[in-house]
Amino acid sequence: MDLLNPGLGLLVWTLVAFVIVFLILKSFAWKPILASLKERETNIADAIASAEKVKAEMAQLKSENETLLAKAREERATILKEAKETADKMVTDAKDKAKAEYDRIVADAQAAINQQKNAALTDVKNQVGALVIEVSEKILRRELSNKAEQEGYIKQLAEAVKLN
Repeated sequence: MDLLNPGLGLLVWTLVAFVIVFLILKSFAWKPILASLKERETNIADAIASAEKVKAEMAQLKSENETLLAKAREERATILKEAKETADKMVTDAKDKAKAEYDRIVADAQAAINQQKNAALTDVKNQVGALVIEVSEKILRRELSNKAEQEGYIKQLAEAVKLN
């Protein structure tokens, strides 16, 4: 039971020891402890302010990144649109060239056909002329002895002409 009811001497010496320790701590340790607590409080406040500043900067960077991404998307869309227009133009130009080449080839073929047709007609006319000359020569060379034979031969030729 001595622990529950301490003696007066123990209480006085404990109080004296507490006061001495308190005075020593107050004179030597209290100011450095308060200074370190104040410094820690300042550091924590600075860290919080710095964190908020970094958070604000991050938000700003995020908005700038989103703006840059939007710009990049717009540029990509523009580039794709220009590329599509260029491709369409190239296809249209190629079609136009092909059509022009087709028209030129057809015109050349028609000209060649007409030239060959004219050459064939000229050849046929020359052959017909040669045949007419040959027939005329045969008619002139044939000796017709009397007038009756001449008239019969002329009638025969006239009927041949009418039949054709």
